[in-house]
Amino acid sequence: MKITPLKDKILIVDMEFGMEKTKSGIILQSDDGKTTGIHPRWGRVFAVGPEQKDIAVNQWICMEHGRWTRSWKLKQEDGTELEIRGVDNKAIMLVSDEKPEDVMRAE
Repeated sequence: MKITPLKDKILIVDMEFGMEKTKSGIILQSDDGKTTGIHPRWGRVFAVGPEQKDIAVNQWICMEHGRWTRSWKLKQEDGTELEIRGVDNKAIMLVSDEKPEDVMRAE
């Protein structure tokens, strides 16, 4: 199944909301739903609209807190599910071709 956003819209996947750990080993507790949880977040670009000229699929974008839609799940042909969100294009602060290594999921 192929999803194409309208105009210059962007859809993302792989956002992290749980406990995280910086590359240097500092643990950041899960703060979703708390005042301390108000901070920018990274997501991987899943799809872009035909008029989007600045952002490409599989790039990583960092956006202002809360400037994404609620998620919905898409079941892929292989049976896995993706949690997809829309993005407010005006809230994008950074773009990276690779997954940022400064913050990763804590195990």
